[in-house]
Amino acid sequence: MQEKSFYTRPGFIIAIIICAIFVILGIVATEAFAEVTGKVFTWMVTYLGWTFILGASIFVVVVLYMLFSKVGNIKLGKDDDEPEYSNISWFAMLFSCGMGIGLLFWGVSEPIWHYIWPPAGEANTAAAGAQAMRFAFYHWGLHPWATYAIVGAAVGYFCYRKGLPMLLSSTLEPILGRDNLDRGWGTVVNIIGVFATLFGLATSLGLGAMQIGAGLESLLGIPSNVGLWVAIVIVVGAVALISAITGIDRGIKFLSNLNITVAGFLMLLVLVMGPTLFILNTLVHSTGDYLQNIIGMSFRLDPMIEGTAGWADAWTVFYWAWWIAWAPFVGAFIARISKGRTLRQYATGVLLIPTGVSLVWFSVFGGSAIYAEHFGNAGGKIIDAVSASEASGFFALMDTLPGAGVLTAIAMFSVAVFFITSSDSGTYVNGMLTSGGDTNPPLPLRITWGVFQLGIAAILLFTGAMPP
Repeated sequence: MQEKSFYTRPGFIIAIIICAIFVILGIVATEAFAEVTGKVFTWMVTYLGWTFILGASIFVVVVLYMLFSKVGNIKLGKDDDEPEYSNISWFAMLFSCGMGIGLLFWGVSEPIWHYIWPPAGEANTAAAGAQAMRFAFYHWGLHPWATYAIVGAAVGYFCYRKGLPMLLSSTLEPILGRDNLDRGWGTVVNIIGVFATLFGLATSLGLGAMQIGAGLESLLGIPSNVGLWVAIVIVVGAVALISAITGIDRGIKFLSNLNITVAGFLMLLVLVMGPTLFILNTLVHSTGDYLQNIIGMSFRLDPMIEGTAGWADAWTVFYWAWWIAWAPFVGAFIARISKGRTLRQYATGVLLIPTGVSLVWFSVFGGSAIYAEHFGNAGGKIIDAVSASEASGFFALMDTLPGAGVLTAIAMFSVAVFFITSSDSGTYVNGMLTSGGDTNPPLPLRITWGVFQLGIAAILLFTGAMPP
């Protein structure tokens, strides 16, 4: 791909124009922008929720087939291609891109929410606590990672095995034809991917800014409000743009390895300082509970309202919509870094290992929070913090542990680095989708999309249009 030609491509021009319109509307018509985005989200959850639930379950079955069948022997690349990155760096990058900020934001808040607003039964009980962990495992386990894995496997197969450009439309080559991947309907498909990446990532960057703000309030007493969140987006976003200049091999890989180390150290500290035995018991029990009930949960929509009214739409359907919106971004990035691996190796690294890490994470942080409220001396402080702002829940838990200030500082650092790596990954994906599939898109193009990502995140925060 010629570096100077990206700005003449129809996909880039159309995507930039539409993005600019969204940003301008967010600035000049703030209330209307928030109202419209809210209505669109509500409509999708209400009328398309069943498709999200069914689709995600099908994705799990397909990826498991990929893992255990002869299909798993197919390599993402030529037969003699070797992986470009070590297993540790590869996993660090895909995990940082796929889940990072979300795990820190929801690691405490989601289990506490399920504890005080369970899918069925009475709140604030032992049964509610058990359900809380099971559904947190479900929402962050096999289904989201299978959604990412499907997109990444398809893009990687057609790009590295069939020699097609790194575009979402390449997966439709049997239908569109090789000559139409970057024009006509192929352009439409790739532009949809650009918008899914921009708005899905902007949401997570907004959550990251809110959590850093909550950490600053907890640590320094600085009020966590919209002005602070937007300032955080600008400051951390500027660092992300600097990182984007260094590329994948130096910027994203280095920061992802650093972040996995820091997050793992934080998790180990909480495991040791928190209710260790309860955490370990919770991990074992909730894993069995999750696996035993996975089929029923996978198709749960509660049309007869046997459980808590509105719970399925507010949680499971919302998450599945989020994962699907993120799938073009995360899947395309994972495909970019997965050349040389067989589909079996790919499925193990993208489905099984991240699921295991997520289960441990929620056992440590969510389990500690539920223990503090149900058996310990939190006295409702974590519940009050989560009820006021999900971003505060993580730091409310830190306040119940020894060395709260140090733990809070480590968590804030981890969120910031996850913010940077996610933003960098997004610039690469949108760069590929608007440069005709260049696996190393031009730096000006990456910077352009980086600025738009941060601008949309700031707009969503400023207008109050962040998804609930």
